[in-house]
Amino acid sequence: MIIQTGQRTDIPAFYSQWLLNRLKEGYVMVRNPFYPSSVSRYELNPRIVDLITFCTKNPLPVLKNRELQDELSKYNQWWYVSLTPYGREIEPNVPEKADAADAIVELGKRLGSEKVGWRYDPVFVSEKYTLAYHLRAFENIARRLCGATRTAVISFIDLYPKVRRNFPEAREVAGEERLRLGKAFVEIAAKYGMTLRPCAEGKDLERFGADCSGCQTVAVLENALGKSLRIPKKNSARKECSCFLNGDIGAYNSCGHLCRYCYANADPGLVLENMRNHDPASPLLIGGLKSDDKIFSAAQKSWIVG
Repeated sequence: MIIQTGQRTDIPAFYSQWLLNRLKEGYVMVRNPFYPSSVSRYELNPRIVDLITFCTKNPLPVLKNRELQDELSKYNQWWYVSLTPYGREIEPNVPEKADAADAIVELGKRLGSEKVGWRYDPVFVSEKYTLAYHLRAFENIARRLCGATRTAVISFIDLYPKVRRNFPEAREVAGEERLRLGKAFVEIAAKYGMTLRPCAEGKDLERFGADCSGCQTVAVLENALGKSLRIPKKNSARKECSCFLNGDIGAYNSCGHLCRYCYANADPGLVLENMRNHDPASPLLIGGLKSDDKIFSAAQKSWIVG
């Protein structure tokens, strides 16, 4: 099976010690976000966990923790690292851009470029972040990451209710702007040895050479593994998404980056409260078990063919 860490929060950036404790103890518990008294227990065992996937803006706490690196080395891994051109007014708590770029390069050296992807998303356009600005920024980052990854992912901002509340001045990117940016991004990515993968953006950029099959598909994960997988069913976040998403061990409203475009944080105050309730020794990311919790052992087995 596959353990996901990144659809709900950024575990490498803020909860690396907790992750180390979970790997050492060999299990993790996850509270159902829709039915809070329902708790799933996942065994963390490399014989049945075929791959651990990460989606983060800051892998540095993991890269600097030798003990955690040793534990993770027992598992196959796939990493997406987001590196965008926005300032502190949009991404108040992300690391410096140069540090994030260095971290992606280091991951590529340690794991191999087939196990690391770069995310330049979400893309939005404003008076400051113009199309010309994005084109310069995308090429500067791609040049720096050349050789560290073969994958560049983009998506255009989606104005979910949480995003509208926390980022009211954001606007959707117009169709013509999407095509202009997308075509240029495809060409720049190819120049630096990367395939551009739009995330849940339909097939519009396929004509320019983008791979529109999805950004974390079964094929992407199989390539990271170097093996075929027999996955029981597709489980995506929304109908536009072609990715395989399953077994996420994170929790919503717990990412301390507090990016204004984030779909996983409803309110900064709730995020800070949840982070205060984090216990690195707990089997749950936020808080602890309660007397009325119902714990279910997740069905787990290896999906590697043969």
